[in-house]
Amino acid sequence: MGETLLWAPRAWLQDRWRETVLIGVGGDGRFSAFTPEVGQPPPAATVLPGPALPALVDAHSHAFQRAFVGLSERAERAGDDFWSWRDRMYQVAERVTPAGMQAIAAQLFVELLRGGYTQVCEFHYLQQDQGGRDYGDPLQLGWSLADAAAEAGIGMTLLPALYQRSGFGQIELRDDQRRFSSTPHSIWSAARRIAAARRPLLTAGIAVHSLRAAAPDSMRALLRLAHEHAGPVHIHVSEQRAEVTDCLAATGARPVEWLLRERMLDRRWQLVHATHCVRAEIEGVAHSGAGVVLCPSTEGNLGDGRVELREWLEAGVPLAIGTDSHVTRCWREELRWLDYSQRLAHGLRGASTAPTAGWPSAAERLFAGAVRAGGAAAGEARWGLVPGARADLLVMDPEDDSLRGIPPARLLDATVFSSPALPWRDVMVAGRWVVRNHQHAGAAAIARRFETAMHELWV
Repeated sequence: MGETLLWAPRAWLQDRWRETVLIGVGGDGRFSAFTPEVGQPPPAATVLPGPALPALVDAHSHAFQRAFVGLSERAERAGDDFWSWRDRMYQVAERVTPAGMQAIAAQLFVELLRGGYTQVCEFHYLQQDQGGRDYGDPLQLGWSLADAAAEAGIGMTLLPALYQRSGFGQIELRDDQRRFSSTPHSIWSAARRIAAARRPLLTAGIAVHSLRAAAPDSMRALLRLAHEHAGPVHIHVSEQRAEVTDCLAATGARPVEWLLRERMLDRRWQLVHATHCVRAEIEGVAHSGAGVVLCPSTEGNLGDGRVELREWLEAGVPLAIGTDSHVTRCWREELRWLDYSQRLAHGLRGASTAPTAGWPSAAERLFAGAVRAGGAAAGEARWGLVPGARADLLVMDPEDDSLRGIPPARLLDATVFSSPALPWRDVMVAGRWVVRNHQHAGAAAIARRFETAMHELWV
């Protein structure tokens, strides 16, 4: 296939809006060129019906938890918290089948595409069958996720996760965690098989569930096996205050402090949540080159706490966005939650801005950072509207009420801070349109299968 030309009335290039942009998409599904100030579209170009934005990476996902959204909002007893939510979530994890996993994930991935994500980092720790035994193919559930991504048309970074124990000082899993069991060798084997499959839009990384779920020797063993692995390494860390307290008691260090002390962190690492970190940890992460994945809607839903966003931003740590438990599936809402949490905490409307550093807009600052950081979290060397990056983009709908009458220079501000908004008008993944005029071709059939899977789980 030769080059395809697109013409956008404006596009977000190099962290700012540019007018009348000609976009080249190569036959390999990657961007070949961007030329601003092309006043009239060439005859061969497809004219986009609205401004073009980079798509975001959903840098943290547990797809099966989409089946739990809206069903954990009642407190069965006083003191409902993350840990009681987790116990209820395990009831879902115990019942999901491979077919159910694919049905749930495909519905989620269509929703993520419509919410502006074109790549999902799937943190995959549900590995065993319902009895806690290996499937005939140990990657059975992983392939269900990959099949769902292919069906929806979204890219995926599949991250098999090391999970061995129920907590600090424990040597085994609880019975309701039996489907999570893995070893350093099984995780590394899974990652190698995913990479070797060479499926379109599927890449491999590795993950450690958390310091409480993996013993230090097992983490070291996995890193030795993966010493030449250039892809991402993800870990849940410092999400809950109780986790920090337990880690201090078990190791004498806070979770991120321990990772730094053991010299594990490098540019491959992505620290998911990192909610409860002190300045020395933030500075250490910045020095290591690791990134952080924030999941504002899930962290709010679970009562995790509030990240010290200004300190992370000032330290220059890459900050990606994830949807985690999928209580929302739209990056606009994630960025809005992230900024509003800072406004509430600091009593300032500009808590996420940096006017003297050239960032008077919170929306633009957080979005630009999430574009760059998300690519790294997914293992993509280039991401966004830049030559060489995968040809993923979003087309804004000029008829969206939240954008009507907005001056072009303020479009991103309104996109994040004015709601409700329509789903993205058009979504492209690797040079192919997967959403056109708000419609996904497979959405109806996928939704029917999802409803069947939900009925089997809950009725």
